[in-house]
Amino acid sequence: MPVQVSYPGVYIEEVPSGVRTIAGVSTSTAAFIGWAPQGPGNKAILCSSWADFDRTFGGLDPRGVLGYAVSHFFANGGSRCYIVRVTGDGDVAATATIDGLELVASGPGTWAQAYKIVTTPAAADANRFRLDVVRKGADGAADVIVETFANLSLDPTASRSAKAVLADSAIIEVKSVDTTKPVTAKSVDLADGADGPVLSPDSSDFPKALKGDNATTGYFALSKVDLFNLLNVPGYTVAADLALLEKFCRDRRAILLVDSEKGVEVGATPKEDGPPSQITGTDGINAAYYYPWVLAPDPRQENRLRAFPPCGAVAGAYARTDGSRGVWKAPAGIDASLSGVAGVVLPVDDSDSGLLNPLAVNCIRQFPVYGTVIWGARTLRGNDEIGDEWKYIPVRRTALFIEESLFRGLRWVVFEPNDEPLWAQIRLNVGSFMQDLFRQGAFQGSTPRDAYFVRCDKNTTTQSDINRGIVNVEVGFAPLKPAEFVIIRLQQIAGQLAV
Repeated sequence: MPVQVSYPGVYIEEVPSGVRTIAGVSTSTAAFIGWAPQGPGNKAILCSSWADFDRTFGGLDPRGVLGYAVSHFFANGGSRCYIVRVTGDGDVAATATIDGLELVASGPGTWAQAYKIVTTPAAADANRFRLDVVRKGADGAADVIVETFANLSLDPTASRSAKAVLADSAIIEVKSVDTTKPVTAKSVDLADGADGPVLSPDSSDFPKALKGDNATTGYFALSKVDLFNLLNVPGYTVAADLALLEKFCRDRRAILLVDSEKGVEVGATPKEDGPPSQITGTDGINAAYYYPWVLAPDPRQENRLRAFPPCGAVAGAYARTDGSRGVWKAPAGIDASLSGVAGVVLPVDDSDSGLLNPLAVNCIRQFPVYGTVIWGARTLRGNDEIGDEWKYIPVRRTALFIEESLFRGLRWVVFEPNDEPLWAQIRLNVGSFMQDLFRQGAFQGSTPRDAYFVRCDKNTTTQSDINRGIVNVEVGFAPLKPAEFVIIRLQQIAGQLAV
């Protein structure tokens, strides 16, 4: 705003520069969907470490593969992931009622029966109370208080309403409140929970749980997540449902990591061994297919080797590569070795890889010096016969990174006056963002002119667009593509060298 002058003298006016920094978004936040023995059901829960997953969802369980996939993710460099625990029809949540407060476990199953609820009325106010969630000691061990909520009230309008405050609990939720029954001093076990069938990826009940019964359960629970980049359903191979997940990932600017079927061997007719045709359509640009399963020690079975779906370890390698080299570097090659993995279920040699790579199958191979490595970097549209422009994973992920960053970084433009001053600001801000990526080596080209362009002017936004409230911003970039084939030409020099 201009300075209002009133007296003779010197006035200071601060003029905004017009520079609004566009920050690059995260590229390696994973999401996992599967069965776990405990924890909140059909909710996307953030885990920042293996300890978070172990505490919330029960850690490793040989009956399923979710815990192992998450463990492999963190072991290979992953740092953030969302977990969606799917549940079946036979799962029932444990409950506890204390006077006018009816509580239910945050997720179904008998796991919550290891806890009890202890309430203590406040000495100064009979309408206030403290609630402790206590883990009952097993085999003579002492009880342990795991959560404490003080100064609660049954009154829904109170600042410390029990219903509102207990929403922060990882173990219980408020089912109902009766304000006519004040809470007294009691200790009540969570009880009457029930475990349904184990929902392994190949069970008949898993597809229903994955797709959910409404727009908030199953994989739709991820709709409430602000941002995730890598979606994993460990061990799940039903092509029709994977196609739905591909579409979901494309709408959310994420990549679906698809596991091959367990034990499927490279055969004499390689076209039959490629990805199912249901997942190689146009949405396949947001998915990648990995073969075969990997062998890793199972800590729950005396560290004997077991076959596991590769998606968890692969997602961790994506995260590690993003952190060390950038999203534009292919998560493949000798740098993309898989930690904690002893080998692969079915060995893949050069001839097998030569058959599968053109079919958009990313092989996982065992090398004598480098160990188990990812040896492919194609999307599910990477079949040589398709010739898609989004053939390579790093090219697609770089585009998604730029799209999401600009989508978030240009929100300030909405409702601004649509004229040249605005266009100049957009060019400046987007240009600065792209120039920063160019300096990091994200694009081809030795100069910015060769590497990218940003256009926003009267040529991109016509008067008709202005009349309709539209501003058009055109951004182009020259992507880096991985060197899949290294050809060395060697020849003898004939004759004598000149002296």
